[in-house]
Amino acid sequence: MVKIIIVDDDALIRDSLQLILNMEDDFQVVGTASNGQDALTLCEKVLPDITLMDVRMPVMDGVLGTRYIREQFPGVKVVILTTFKEEGYIKEALKHGASGYILKSQPADSIVETLRSVARGSMVLEAEVASSLTAFIDDRRKAEPEDFRLTVREMAVLELIGEGLSNREIATKLHLSEGTVRNNISVLLEKLSLRDRTQLAIFYLKHF
Repeated sequence: MVKIIIVDDDALIRDSLQLILNMEDDFQVVGTASNGQDALTLCEKVLPDITLMDVRMPVMDGVLGTRYIREQFPGVKVVILTTFKEEGYIKEALKHGASGYILKSQPADSIVETLRSVARGSMVLEAEVASSLTAFIDDRRKAEPEDFRLTVREMAVLELIGEGLSNREIATKLHLSEGTVRNNISVLLEKLSLRDRTQLAIFYLKHF
């Protein structure tokens, strides 16, 4: 069962999302909050698997909320759900460790599938959001694996992380055990001085 908290300053949206997600057999909404500060307090109480977070909120916005949640509760994944697709919001949310950035204009079943993908370890950017990152993700190849002392296997793992695959999917695609994939990810994090797989995905998109 995936435990989820919903963070939005619009009570109607909170209630609607709670109703939609609680209809799914594999989801349980364990709390709601109206701003990032309350979300941080709620994470301490219920320790969810995923925080579904709006961006523009009073007291503490969703970008700062993402930063503090990821710093204090690194096992909690954050998915941004908002009406705003400004590049600045997206870059900051991803920089602080968000595992997904999707828009409220999506149908309910798409939001549900996004949360399932994130729960499995993938990173999800809605198509409209990804297309707005043109200044953040350069189309030109900026680097080569040897620039960062990466082996062929490490580069293959990094590339698949950048494509949003989970450890299990990477293991299947590369004919490796999940343990070997985890070991390669640990080495990548150390070599590149990064904190988590979200930062690895951003690193790949930015440099390759």
